[in-house]
Amino acid sequence: MNAALLAAIVLVAFAAGYHFYSRFLANVVFQLNEGEPVPAHEFEDGVDYVPTRRHVLWGHHFASIAGAAPIVGPAIAVIWGWLPALIWVCVGTIFMGAMHDFSALVISLRHKGKSIGEIAGHVISRRVQVLFLIVISFLIWIVLAVFAYIIATLFKNNPASIFPINVQIVIAMVLGWLVYRRGVRMFAPSLVAYFLLLVAIFYGDAFAAAFPVITEISITSWVWLLLGYSFIASTMPVWLLLQPRDYLNSHQLVTALIFLTLGLIHLHPPVVAPVVNLVPEGAPSMIPFLFVTIACGAISGFHGLVSSGTTSKQVNSMPDARPIGYGGMMAEGYLALLATLAATAGFATAAEWSAHYESWGAANGLGAKLNAFVDGGARFVGSLGVPVEMAQTFMAVVIIAFAATSLDTGARIQRLVIGELGELYGVKALGNRFLASAIGIGAALLLAVTQGGGQGGLALWPLFGTTNQLVAGVTLLIVAVWLQRLDRKYIYCLVPMIGIGLVTVFAMIGNLIDYYSNFGELWLLAIVGSIILVLDIWVILEGFRALTDREAD
Repeated sequence: MNAALLAAIVLVAFAAGYHFYSRFLANVVFQLNEGEPVPAHEFEDGVDYVPTRRHVLWGHHFASIAGAAPIVGPAIAVIWGWLPALIWVCVGTIFMGAMHDFSALVISLRHKGKSIGEIAGHVISRRVQVLFLIVISFLIWIVLAVFAYIIATLFKNNPASIFPINVQIVIAMVLGWLVYRRGVRMFAPSLVAYFLLLVAIFYGDAFAAAFPVITEISITSWVWLLLGYSFIASTMPVWLLLQPRDYLNSHQLVTALIFLTLGLIHLHPPVVAPVVNLVPEGAPSMIPFLFVTIACGAISGFHGLVSSGTTSKQVNSMPDARPIGYGGMMAEGYLALLATLAATAGFATAAEWSAHYESWGAANGLGAKLNAFVDGGARFVGSLGVPVEMAQTFMAVVIIAFAATSLDTGARIQRLVIGELGELYGVKALGNRFLASAIGIGAALLLAVTQGGGQGGLALWPLFGTTNQLVAGVTLLIVAVWLQRLDRKYIYCLVPMIGIGLVTVFAMIGNLIDYYSNFGELWLLAIVGSIILVLDIWVILEGFRALTDREAD
């Protein structure tokens, strides 16, 4: 099968989904109005509530949700064959993921920019609010540890990426100051800033060679540095670093998508992976684990936290929710599509692919996951005449930049969740952004550097995927209850909730069986996973009781 043809088929489906389905959701289900007040204007504070132009916020939102997960997930899941991965990315994005992100953004806009956890208290009960906030806190705890470890590993294995990533931080802060303190429009200076970033990528190897001491920094030390940086970033105003850097990242990712697409069209390589591979050596069952392995590329609970935790506080007008919420997930689905094709058509021969994916253990290594995309993507881009080494560096920087954005956004969301829990129990000190950030970052640091010989972030990846999808299911359930009380068509939330809820509960049970069979080594995963599963089932039962009580009325 030709990879370019597959990409064209999925893109047509994405375009149809955005044109028809998202419009139906906006006009019929959510009934968005241009003149409707939004939290960014009602509660503008210059820190979290900041009215933002649609294209700027789209870039910020897209960068926040498009971390390493939509790349890593498909690069693992193709071990079961290219067809199951491609179908899940396509159908999941249109009817589940984009709908989930859009609905989480809208419900937050209609509840003063509150997070989905706090909204659960208004829609269902205070008990559900507390339970769900704890589940969310667990998810962010895992996310911070996972992404800190992944970025640390990439820095260790790709020292040429260190210089451009740090240059990007400085440039983003200058850009934020120019836009929000000097009144300069963002687009033109952002292009200059992006050009400087590309130059920095070109000099990455020279910087690493000039300062060889950076290559000696251990992964654990990088985790300390990254989480320390995230603490600082999570307490800063969104306009100073997060927004401008995410806008730069959107330029970077769009560039990567364009070059990957052009390379795919030019090379039009055959897909060398098998169509379906039901029993790869050592791999768990494709069902339900396909649906948690590819999380962010199809549906992701973390996206709902971004939509309701940070993005909703910056939306300038209600109709902007459609291109930002639904459209942002469409773009992420396309990234997952390209990652799937890079990991199946980026190999020269079927023998090369089989050697890379000969067993679950081979495909499950962090280096193997990332290299499948980096090398396959570099092959696509290299067909356009770009030196392969430079293409590989660019791809590595893309992954690191977006993983870092997810890290920063996760730290900010964790701060807000801790503050909400403090408000519920009257602990005012937790409303202090410095204390709340310190608690969240400290917990993630403990997890990342103590588990699995300092490899806690990587060891927690399966638990991250499952917890992520469980949170997505609960988010859809909360929106369904809210829509039901408004006498709206809630079935469009309830059906995908039931689907993703069932497969992820079974996946979590499968994880726990594995954890408890190796309790001496995986005791923390067993405990955390058990708590999350109990809390999640409790929340789901409470949600369905709210639905049935309403139906009875």
